[in-house]
Amino acid sequence: MSPSTDLRKRCFAPVVDERTRLLILGSLPSEKSLAVQQYYGNRQNKFWALMSGVIGVELVPLDYENRLRTLLQHGVGLWDVVAQAHRPGSLDSSIRDRDDNDLPGLLARFPDIEALAFNGGTAHALGLKVLGEHASRYRIFNLPSSSPAYTLAYAQKREVWSALSHVLNSKRKIHA
Repeated sequence: MSPSTDLRKRCFAPVVDERTRLLILGSLPSEKSLAVQQYYGNRQNKFWALMSGVIGVELVPLDYENRLRTLLQHGVGLWDVVAQAHRPGSLDSSIRDRDDNDLPGLLARFPDIEALAFNGGTAHALGLKVLGEHASRYRIFNLPSSSPAYTLAYAQKREVWSALSHVLNSKRKIHA
């Protein structure tokens, strides 16, 4: 393999079903997540702890499959904006030569999704470009990254992420 082939990273399949109302979008899985083949597989990443607060169920002690199942039961889906890219290491700033996922296509297949939450600034910036005019159909959340590389205090991250619980507790639908 050439060095550039070694650096091409690919995202995971979307975790979404007909109950999904909130789709959380990262940029591209980290090295550790790719190594264990799990969304937010780096133990230092606070995603699972933050989502525990959002849905009111302790996710951290659950095995991975039960974490995913629990998110879906609470109307939460996962995916990434970037389908594949060259990226040495795990930093979003190192993403190059990317191919984006078909977010509009996925959203068309799951019309009950009413809110999109971007896990970090890169996911947000790239996601809005990918969505284009489709973005106006959704409630958009630009969340501080759950990554350990983003050093904002956990309490501050938790405060911003807690707004997601309002989407899941709301009976209002944004689009038809």
